[in-house]
Amino acid sequence: MHKSFRHACLAISIMGLVACDGDRPSQALAINKNPFPSTYAPAVSPDRMIRNATVLLGNGERLDKADVLIMDGKVNAVGKGLVLPANVEELDATGKWVTPGIIDVHSHLGVYPTPSVESHQDGNEITAPVTAEVWAEHGLWPQDPGFNRARAGGITTMQLLPGSANLIGGRGVTLRNVPATTMQEMKFPDAPYGLKMACGENPKRVYGKKGVSPYTRMGNVAGYRAAWASAWEYKNAWDDYNAGRVKQAPERDLQKDTLMGVLNGDILIHNHCYKAEEMAMMMDVAKEFNYHAGTFHHAVEAYKIADLLAENQNCAAMWPDWWGFKMEAFDMVQENVAMVDAGRSGDKLGCAIVHSDSASTIQRLNQEAGKILFRAKEAGYDLDEADAIRWITLNAARSLGLADKTGSLEMGKNADVVIWNQSPFSVYAKAEQVFIDGAKVYDREDPVYQAQSDFLLGQPAGDQQ
Repeated sequence: MHKSFRHACLAISIMGLVACDGDRPSQALAINKNPFPSTYAPAVSPDRMIRNATVLLGNGERLDKADVLIMDGKVNAVGKGLVLPANVEELDATGKWVTPGIIDVHSHLGVYPTPSVESHQDGNEITAPVTAEVWAEHGLWPQDPGFNRARAGGITTMQLLPGSANLIGGRGVTLRNVPATTMQEMKFPDAPYGLKMACGENPKRVYGKKGVSPYTRMGNVAGYRAAWASAWEYKNAWDDYNAGRVKQAPERDLQKDTLMGVLNGDILIHNHCYKAEEMAMMMDVAKEFNYHAGTFHHAVEAYKIADLLAENQNCAAMWPDWWGFKMEAFDMVQENVAMVDAGRSGDKLGCAIVHSDSASTIQRLNQEAGKILFRAKEAGYDLDEADAIRWITLNAARSLGLADKTGSLEMGKNADVVIWNQSPFSVYAKAEQVFIDGAKVYDREDPVYQAQSDFLLGQPAGDQQ
């Protein structure tokens, strides 16, 4: 092999590509899709039987005076009067409620952590309208005290997203909510990446003020289309190379790597988008470039297109009652989540989610869902606790591409479990014990399971709330 060619191959290998040899690579060059792998490992824990609780499975079912058997970190069985296997710890939950661990699909913990100081503001790369090359995990501070407060609220899984200043703001990351010193120790193994996009006022306001496109909603859509058109050319170049139709590998482009991941179906879209007509437009853009429009976040006007969302199998992640803080958030109804939940298109059902987008709200996402359930019943919707828990468990897992692993108490899934002192939709509800992969990570009565950020150690207890 010629010396200069060997040096070029070495340089390509350092960039994360497979080494090559000869005039044509002996093994086709390939982009490493997982250069920052998870090192998360479930804590060692005993097998447990939770006895005699009101159990909301997360899939629409409710069982009263039922048992949940956890073995090897998985849900082994759920039912009434289960036989206690040998060497299994028994936990009496009489009078208590048991649910799957709560999942928040929209959080900025770690990238906008507390304390809120300028040096910690790592959630928005406001340098260009399209910054698909940035990854939230590279700005994430695992010592954010907000993670511990969220765990005390029953949060076991969460997606951390970049902010919404850009048309395409970068990759999010899905975490297991466990105490850790590195991002990799929290990273949900093999969870699909999500790509944050934003519609409407935010990107056109940020860049219009700079005299840069987008200045209007027209500019927004033109910006999306230009990015996806360029990504398609990049994807075609890699497809030609991988099929052996050309000898030269394309020049690596980190921004287009992420966009190509969406086009290949490996990365899921999460779109900050309030208005009905803009959500419909984003579905059309997705169809033009043959990707799925994913989940619409905030989605204040989702109720107007509930059936269209169901038809296209788009989830909508919403608040119960945040509205009016800007024009695109003005046309709100408190039945929004219930109306999306009721959306139908043939045999396709609506996918409604309750999210936080708040370091405070994430601590009581169960009660946010409770607000919606109350208003829905008041408006005549036939919904109950078994339905409402889906909005913060199984539907959220579906949005993140994890419904086969978590989000419901079904055999073989991760044993992400919360024991509540009463109905989780009560204003008096408290998470008493929280388990992730069967391991206890929070206990309201045991300080051993009340992790504190290193940042807070040595500070007066009153300052840690």
